[in-house]
Formats: sequence, C-alpha cells, structure tokens
Amino acid sequence: MKTISVLLLGCAASACLFAQAVQPPKTHLKVGDAAPGFTLTGSMGKPVSLADYKGKTVVVAFFPAAFTGGCTKEMTSYAADIAKFQAMDVQVLAVSTDNSPTLAHWSKELNASYPMLSDFLRKTTAAYGVLIAERGIANRATFVIDGSGKIQHIEEGSSAVDISGAENACKRLRK
Repeated sequence: MKTISVLLLGCAASACLFAQAVQPPKTHLKVGDAAPGFTLTGSMGKPVSLADYKGKTVVVAFFPAAFTGGCTKEMTSYAADIAKFQAMDVQVLAVSTDNSPTLAHWSKELNASYPMLSDFLRKTTAAYGVLIAERGIANRATFVIDGSGKIQHIEEGSSAVDISGAENACKRLRK
C-alpha cells in the first residue's frame, strides 16, 4: 500500500510539472525606447518597413499564429475597427512568424485591410523581445509607436487580444 501511495504521489508531482505552461518572454523594451526598425514581407505582396511610417503613429501587433482562436479574435477586431485607427491617422501592422502565403490567405479570409507581416526568420520578434524561441512563434504583444519612432504603449500576453488598450493609447497620443 505504501508503495502504491508513493507511486501515485510521484505521478501527481510529475503531472503538475508537465502541466505548468512555459511562461512567454517579456519584452526588454520599455515605454520611451526607440522602436527597433524592420522591413518584412507583407500579406499584400510587398515589403513593408516601419520607416515607411515615420511621422505617423503605428500599432505593431505581434501574434502567435494565424487561424488560431485568440489570434483570430484579435485580428478580426482590428479588421472591424480599422476605421477608428484610420480616423486617428494610425497605421496598424500585424506581425507573426507565419509565412507570407499563409498570412495572405488568412488576411483575405478576415477581410483585413491592414498589412499582415511575415517575420519568418524571427529577427524582428527577437529584436522586440517577444520570440518564444523553443516554439518558434511570437508572444502576443502590442506596441504603439509614435511618429518619432518612440514606443508609447506596450501590452503583452492575453490582454493584448482586446485591442482597446492600443486604441486608447492612440487616442492619448492624438491629444
């Protein structure tokens, strides 16, 4: 009986260790830092560079993977509310480590009018400190970057699915 109890206790402890999710990385960037520059292939078939939007507020929304639940909810929200961002003269850029053809297909499916950018080589996600290296995907994170290239808002993790944080940060920058 004692052997069975020890065995069950050991199994339970092992299950707890495996059940603990690997915590996604937190970015090393802070509000006020210069946003790392990038040029990535877009879902619309051409390269897109952060430098293309100098002087304009930009929302850079990193997401883990196309066609997944949380990512679909987040990107659908941007697609549905893009007029609010355009009215504030804000450019939305969505970034994942998915390949360009996947993002092009998904972008059409979502009717997204903003560029979805492929960081297939994972250099930009690493520069922003949001790469989950062991999985090869980006942690969900949103950066609002002002016209001078400074980060004005950062939201990481599941709370970034709700785009209201990015929208509110853009509204504050307009004032």
